[in-house]
Amino acid sequence: MFILNAPVEKSIELENKIYLLQVRCPEITSDVRPGQFLNVRVSESMYPLLRRPFSVCDVDDEHLYLMFNILGEGTKILARKHKDETIDIIGPLGNGFNLEGEFDTAVIVAGGLGAAPFPFFTRMIKDHKKILTFIGGRSHKDIITYGMQNISIATEDGSLGLKGNVIHLLQQNLEQLKSNRIKIFSCGPTGMLRALKDFTIKNNFDCEVSTECAMACGFGICQGCPIESTEHPDKYHLVCKDGPVFNVKDVLL
Repeated sequence: MFILNAPVEKSIELENKIYLLQVRCPEITSDVRPGQFLNVRVSESMYPLLRRPFSVCDVDDEHLYLMFNILGEGTKILARKHKDETIDIIGPLGNGFNLEGEFDTAVIVAGGLGAAPFPFFTRMIKDHKKILTFIGGRSHKDIITYGMQNISIATEDGSLGLKGNVIHLLQQNLEQLKSNRIKIFSCGPTGMLRALKDFTIKNNFDCEVSTECAMACGFGICQGCPIESTEHPDKYHLVCKDGPVFNVKDVLL
């Protein structure tokens, strides 16, 4: 784990209020794995006080890429960063997706900005696994396809792809899914992950999910990001230290 100031190379708007920030950070690029995250202080001042956790969207030899949408003052500040300004980074943090195992097809299920960790994931796994990608959103404005492959889309208003949600899309492709040795990897809204959990258990699919939670430290000291364990109902995991990626059967969503 590193704590350092990383210079910004550029910030570009991919879609409406969806940004991709490129920072130079060779200290981390060789260590980070798909699904891990960074905890970022967006300003040198005391406001905003807390860091923001961001999934690592992609990596090259010297750079990290973070995808985010503007939701509040912190992400607004981040979107306005200019070349050679710096951001204070702690990372890489948490565990990542387990890319090994007895499956030949990786099935990505993403909702909205839940697409953020999958460009890196796709690039790392595509050389030895097939990929199927299912993306859902309320409308076409919520669909992010940056860095994805073999994409199927569902929107609740029917403005792009299947009219419905991403679980409907999976159900529509169930025969194809069952004809392959698959493992599902997902990130998105909690309601979507909850429905996905029901779908995967019903159909006996292995599934890992990346969970989201507000946090302060990012490495287990503040105890501020608990998620209930299903294995031990009286105990909790920490999203930052034990996650953010969990087997979907191990957590109560």
